[in-house]
Amino acid sequence: MNDEVGYSAELQSLGDGDSNESYDPEEDEKNRVVFQQENAESRVSLTHQHLSKKKYQHPLGRTSFRMSVFNLSNAIMGSGILGLSYALANTGIIVFVLMLVSFTVLALYSIHLLLLCSKKTDCMVYEDLGYKAFGMPGKCAVFGSTFLQNIGAILSYMFIVKSELPLVLQFLMGFDTKNESWYMNGNYLVIMVTVAIILPLCLLKSLGYLGYTSGFSLACMVFFLIVIIYKKFDLPCPDLELNSTMQAAKMIPGNKTGMCEPEYVEFNTKTIYALPTILFAYVCHPSILPIYSELKERTSKKMEHVSTVSFLSMFFMYILTAFFGYFTFYDKVNEDLLRTYDASHDVLILVVRLAVVTAVILTVPVLFFVVRKSLLELIKQKKFKWKLHISVTLVLLAFSVVLVVFTPSIKDIFAVIGATSANMLMFILPSALYLKLQTLTTKQKIKPVIFLAAGVLCTLITVPLVIIDWVHTKQSNNTGY
Repeated sequence: MNDEVGYSAELQSLGDGDSNESYDPEEDEKNRVVFQQENAESRVSLTHQHLSKKKYQHPLGRTSFRMSVFNLSNAIMGSGILGLSYALANTGIIVFVLMLVSFTVLALYSIHLLLLCSKKTDCMVYEDLGYKAFGMPGKCAVFGSTFLQNIGAILSYMFIVKSELPLVLQFLMGFDTKNESWYMNGNYLVIMVTVAIILPLCLLKSLGYLGYTSGFSLACMVFFLIVIIYKKFDLPCPDLELNSTMQAAKMIPGNKTGMCEPEYVEFNTKTIYALPTILFAYVCHPSILPIYSELKERTSKKMEHVSTVSFLSMFFMYILTAFFGYFTFYDKVNEDLLRTYDASHDVLILVVRLAVVTAVILTVPVLFFVVRKSLLELIKQKKFKWKLHISVTLVLLAFSVVLVVFTPSIKDIFAVIGATSANMLMFILPSALYLKLQTLTTKQKIKPVIFLAAGVLCTLITVPLVIIDWVHTKQSNNTGY
């Protein structure tokens, strides 16, 4: 209709200028069609120009605050909880509490930096932030750290299968002492479980119901904590159990035997493992932005509240696990707390072991899907191909099994991954991205620069000391001391 009015006005103006010119109906209709086409093309051009200037809007999140807290708590919780009592035993109560509180605060600060970077760039993926800041090297750095962190989590879960499944079978088969049969060997068992259960699940095209295993894993860890608290009041002091004469000596007034007495400050060759173990237990940063993107009525402030509630919940769960595990076994606590308990005649511990083993077996394929997907995205392979899917799965699983078989203890996994990838994801990358993407004054740069320096220093100190301890331990084993 507007085109007709515009054309009539134009025709009228032409008629007023030359009223003696003869009127041709065919020519008039032709001009009318041309005018309408030109007008339509003009409107389309203006519309496209307007849309091109509009900023991309991410889909609105649908996840509630409580569910976001639950999801983030699942992301934080992992096998690192099993090593916290060992970290406490080798640092002392005061040092351990200071470290746990400090890392809780620092983890929340690093999330604050990530959310500021996300708001600045409108990115909801960690790798994309790396690309926005440093191009392809930044994207590769984030991918490499995330890849190594997920591989480390897979290795820790498979190591739990290697160490705990023989004890479960020992109980179920009625062996009072450790059986030396090949089918009770942890290395053979982890290979069999991988081939029979983990591999078929990893070969699936989609996660399906495996996506719900994170809730089951968290429930198993809560059950584990309840049992640990109960066992603290059920089991005697390990030293008193071993030596009843020392128990009598302890009852003599003024006689200090040092049995089952907590250490408030402790430094030894194993103290260095506490730092990466806590880092490994707290890292969840690859999940922050995806959870943020799904948050209902999301704002960076609301996501920070989600992070605060989640980390405080995990802080109390971690400190309870560490303290009750430590006050049950004191300096006799194992690097894997669950392995410290004698399950030869304890049905409750057997149930805990069985639940934890089941949870980690079902969680490995979930983590494996993430690792494989990120690897295929890096090589820009978006179309699904069964041959590539199967070959990548076989290579990664075989690599993981070999590493687990030759890894002597779970604390070595915590140490390597905690000092490298966890440190990168929590300290180095968030501060480096923030410094690159934000326009800051000299005063505003002080905190992130210190944060970045702390992460670099942590890696430079921890890795060499862990290597020195490995060499020393190997030499001691070879000499028999």
